[in-house]
Amino acid sequence: MIYLDCGATSLQKPAAVRYAMSEAVRTMSSPGRGGYESAMTAAAAVLDCRMALADMFCVADPERVIFTGSATHGLNIAIHSLVGPGDRVVISGYEHNAVWRPLYGLGADIQVASSPLFQPEAAVDAFRRLLPGARAAVCCQVSNVFGYILPVEEIALLCRRAGVPLIIDAAQAAGSVGLDFDGLGCAYAAMPGHKGLLGPQGTGVLLCREERPRPLLYGGTGSVSESAEMPDFLPDRLEPGTHNVPGIAGLLAGVEWLGRKTTAAVLAHERGLAAAFCEALAGCRRVRLFRATEPACQAGVVSLQIQGADCEEVAAQLAERGIAVRAGLHCAPLAHQTAGTLRAGTVRFSFSPFNTLSEIQQAAEQVISLAGRH
Repeated sequence: MIYLDCGATSLQKPAAVRYAMSEAVRTMSSPGRGGYESAMTAAAAVLDCRMALADMFCVADPERVIFTGSATHGLNIAIHSLVGPGDRVVISGYEHNAVWRPLYGLGADIQVASSPLFQPEAAVDAFRRLLPGARAAVCCQVSNVFGYILPVEEIALLCRRAGVPLIIDAAQAAGSVGLDFDGLGCAYAAMPGHKGLLGPQGTGVLLCREERPRPLLYGGTGSVSESAEMPDFLPDRLEPGTHNVPGIAGLLAGVEWLGRKTTAAVLAHERGLAAAFCEALAGCRRVRLFRATEPACQAGVVSLQIQGADCEEVAAQLAERGIAVRAGLHCAPLAHQTAGTLRAGTVRFSFSPFNTLSEIQQAAEQVISLAGRH
């Protein structure tokens, strides 16, 4: 199988990830719950991962790196900390349901800063018009559907000038597109561990600038146990319950692998594969590619449609031919509405550090073959 669905989950991971998780199951218990060897070993692994993530995302204080169960979990913490019923919140036109649904569920006044695909200047202008008076803003760093890299640096600057807290959804960016959390001055940034960071499912990260965020879950932390209230300090305030130590150990191994490889090298590799894929399909008139004319605007994700073919059926036929991709709305109907693809959806190809040029060429050949049948 040629796996081209890293945008959903990174199936291919460094061997060290599997080893680290196995060792954690064998040697680690619960951090912060005892002074014996297995508890202290677990605590050291959790701290090492926290520090590695702080270094990767330019967070001066590692205690502001919060472990969550997913990016969705982290986004819910961030949104519930900043937003209440009726609050006006500005979001980009490319947000995932992990942003849209929590805001809708809270009864927020959602204002969409809609702008055309792969036009960052228009995105900045859209936010500039809507930000004054907003309670918060949310922007994905990279669209999970189209690989569009949104201008979060410029949007963060607008938010700072307007005094509007910004939440960044880095789900599709973490591990390939750099993020300077302290430099951006945003309130929160959320990301999964299981995509570009190459960790296991069930892991996530929330970078937190807020001094006293609102907990989403309440429970034991191993600290301030005599109080009925959650601790007022990070990370304990946002990390109730037992940590996913095997998951965090695996995430640490993935982050360390990326540190040696460098995220810049990963982005260059994935962009190269995306460019080769698009070039191979450029002459196929029945294939509509969603590709940026400026390479800096797109990460290693390419969506397409085949004229006259149902996207879900195309993905199913590719699966039969050994090509794993995702089709449909990708849990981001707002992005499809913005791009004009809501009715049909797209077939998404998302590349990883482990994909090869040969695999991409084979995938393109299968797309061309399917296009010829419609």
